[in-house]
Amino acid sequence: MTQSVDHETVVSRLLGADEILILCHKNPDGDTIGSGAALCLAMQRLGKTAAVLCSDPIPAMYSFLPITVFDGSFTPRFVVAVDVAGIQLFGDRNNMPEYAEHVDLCIDHHGSNSGYAYETLVDDTAAATAELLTALIPEMGIEITPDIAACLYTGIATDTGCFRFTNTTATTHRAAATLIEAGADVEKLNEHLFECRSHARMAAERMALESLEFYYEDRCALICLTWDQIQAAGVAGAELEDLTSLPRSIEGVEVGLTLRQQKDGSYKISVRTGHSTNACNIARRLGGGGHARAAGCEISGNLDNAKHAILDEVKKELDRSASLNAADTNL
Repeated sequence: MTQSVDHETVVSRLLGADEILILCHKNPDGDTIGSGAALCLAMQRLGKTAAVLCSDPIPAMYSFLPITVFDGSFTPRFVVAVDVAGIQLFGDRNNMPEYAEHVDLCIDHHGSNSGYAYETLVDDTAAATAELLTALIPEMGIEITPDIAACLYTGIATDTGCFRFTNTTATTHRAAATLIEAGADVEKLNEHLFECRSHARMAAERMALESLEFYYEDRCALICLTWDQIQAAGVAGAELEDLTSLPRSIEGVEVGLTLRQQKDGSYKISVRTGHSTNACNIARRLGGGGHARAAGCEISGNLDNAKHAILDEVKKELDRSASLNAADTNL
């Protein structure tokens, strides 16, 4: 069982470590990549050997970040995971299982973190793991350089939908202000992350919208992309992350579901919900997790099975939410 630790302990562990391997989760997004790259740069500024490892290739949309990818040139003596809530999220390529079995420290913002590391810092009030690192890096006596600031801003901005999602807090904005003051060029970063979509990404969005279905008196909307469609569009997985907000953005929709088939045939399901419905409750019952308004899980089997499983859990959560609202009204 993991030991929960505070900032002071994390700082002590990192300052005392060397030959540091930083693990990101599979299908990497801006938070895990940005957090990993920022922590790696910070450790290198202290003269330590550090590198980042991910089971999947770093998406091209994050190629502008200065990432030292682990090439096996040193033997890791301290393993850190960033933004990885469960061991099943590491993936199985690049010798990842070997390192994932012995994670010394996990830094995360998911309340559903399974406690797989020897020591864990989890703060589920943080909008992103990068938000935690924006505080932790200066606590180690390390200056946030423009490069580190760009990495951390990428993590915060992508996990908050450019500060639009409900996980955005005053602390999140203060962290962003710190990064701007440290040299993050937010105009260029925001343009790159949110305003530039490839032709492949637009083709995938068109196919996803053609699959749009409504359930439970239009309170739930679902879109789907099969692996064949993703391959036909030629779009990288990271470019599809913002598709998850599309179903929930429809008027009257309380639960938005995005199903993306993986290469092995399983379905990665993203759940986005409104204020009265808990996305994490839906995903957790299917072996996933996340946050109250944004969560996810993976389901094996064909598309019909995946739809049936997730829609059953959506109905349970919508019914639970309706019952609570009815009880409040009767008070």
